[in-house]
Amino acid sequence: MENHNSSRLSEFVLLGFPNVGRIKGWLFLLLLLAYMFTVCGNLLIFLVIRLNTALHKPMYHFISILSFLELWYTATTIPKMLANLLSEKKTISFAGCLLQTYFFHALGGSECYLLTAMAYDRYLAICQPLHYPAIMTPTLCFKMAACCWTTGFLCPITEISLVSQLPFCGNNKIPHIFCDFPPLLGLACKDTSINVLVNFAINSFIIVISFLFIMFSYGRIIVAVFKIKSTAGRKKAFSTCASHLIVVFLFFGSIIFMYVRLKKSYSPTLDRTFAVVYSVVTPLANPIIYSLRNKELIRAIKKTIFCKGDKTSPTHH
Repeated sequence: MENHNSSRLSEFVLLGFPNVGRIKGWLFLLLLLAYMFTVCGNLLIFLVIRLNTALHKPMYHFISILSFLELWYTATTIPKMLANLLSEKKTISFAGCLLQTYFFHALGGSECYLLTAMAYDRYLAICQPLHYPAIMTPTLCFKMAACCWTTGFLCPITEISLVSQLPFCGNNKIPHIFCDFPPLLGLACKDTSINVLVNFAINSFIIVISFLFIMFSYGRIIVAVFKIKSTAGRKKAFSTCASHLIVVFLFFGSIIFMYVRLKKSYSPTLDRTFAVVYSVVTPLANPIIYSLRNKELIRAIKKTIFCKGDKTSPTHH
């Protein structure tokens, strides 16, 4: 073990997007625009919800927290991706790599729990409308959000601790667009079956249990919605859930494939493709999905941008 430690690598090389050649500049521009739109879109939604008292409702409270989370989630990976596209030296220190992996998974775990909390909120609003105001109080909303962040940041500690003890003494080239558990395990000079098993158990618990809970909530919601006699009532109930469901399928669909598996990795190309979906596309799509499908939020955005003096007035229905 001492021999491994003495020859431990001090840095890794992120291969990023290989063989892009002449389109490197266009790829950089596309990624930069995606990042700028993600930051501006999510920041706008967060500020609009915070500044408009008419939107101080549980559903919007959770949407604003999701937007705030996406700002940090993308900041852990995309700036480094952009820097690597411009630089010939694509290195990252051993400690920097572990930190990037930790924060990416901590924020990703927090998002899983937050999307689950949002499903529970929709379940209460549609299935128990009379008790909803008494149950989903501002205090409970705050506690649920705090719990999502806390548990999210605790979950990757075991995985990071195990990876930090692995010897990395040979190849230092990470065939991925950012530091992550699967490509890191592939570079270790030691059997990593314990790490793979631990990662599988933790990720299965976070991702699969969250996803099943969300699907169970929506199963109950669908049953309740079909009991509503008016067509307008059914449409309104479904419309409040549609945005959330689109985000859930987009996010969980890619991370289940990437992290709930009993092997280090699939092909690097496939891993990179799914990584782009959950690290770039989903945070980019969130502000579009939530704003385009929500008339109340669109009105509040217009009011905030064009009528600054009327930020806190109630929204007209």
